[in-house]
Amino acid sequence: MTDRYAVFGHPIAHSKSPQIHAAFARQTGQDMTYEAILAPLDGFAECVAQFMAADGRGANVTVPFKEEAYKLAQRLSPRAQRAGAVNTLSFDADGILGDNTDGAGLVADLTRNLHQTLGGKRILLLGAGGAARGVIEPLLDQQPAAFVIANRTVSRAQELADLFGHGITACSFEAADTPFDIVINATAASLAGELPPLSPRIFTDNTLAYDMMYGRDTPFLSFARTNGASATSDGLGMLIEQAAEAFFVWRGERPETAAVIAALRS
Repeated sequence: MTDRYAVFGHPIAHSKSPQIHAAFARQTGQDMTYEAILAPLDGFAECVAQFMAADGRGANVTVPFKEEAYKLAQRLSPRAQRAGAVNTLSFDADGILGDNTDGAGLVADLTRNLHQTLGGKRILLLGAGGAARGVIEPLLDQQPAAFVIANRTVSRAQELADLFGHGITACSFEAADTPFDIVINATAASLAGELPPLSPRIFTDNTLAYDMMYGRDTPFLSFARTNGASATSDGLGMLIEQAAEAFFVWRGERPETAAVIAALRS
């Protein structure tokens, strides 16, 4: 019987995940389907239960349900536990396992697709919400020389700094005003077409500016280019790499991502 997978979100019509997983399934010869499911804002758990009852094998979870998925999971992978959010659910005889592949996806995109060495680099992470929290530990595992979290509310950035340790510095957006090698925008500002109040001094001709938002040229990327960043990237590669990691969790096969990235870029 064909195995069923899905992505839950609200909204969800824009999701590229069904295309991505269909490409992975063709590439690896896996007998599976993957659909997008619009979950009501007050009915995520019921939607997941219905999908499980209809023989669903696993699911991805996107905005705004990642923290709810964390609470719904009966077991958590170590990386999901530390991230405090879940984007990948697996259903088996023991119930619901929650995992988080976002950080692995970001690091894979930066290192493999964008050819960045993260060790010894100065990294600035913008934002202190769930998107930021999910990627901190995998970035720290790469042993950067400095790691700064900037946020509108400094106390939220400080909470993450205290939680993950490793000499992380927390500050306001405006207080980050020295050069960085990599600046990652994990705020929701790009969703609204807005820009956090950033100093142009964070960018140099050696800086990669990376926006987790994909599919559009954001105010953040435009600001980075205007102020001298040598390279910019949206988050399409991260989306595809985290999907590949989820696919591996479910199917035990690691698909090639380069051709899928190229196809979606075009």
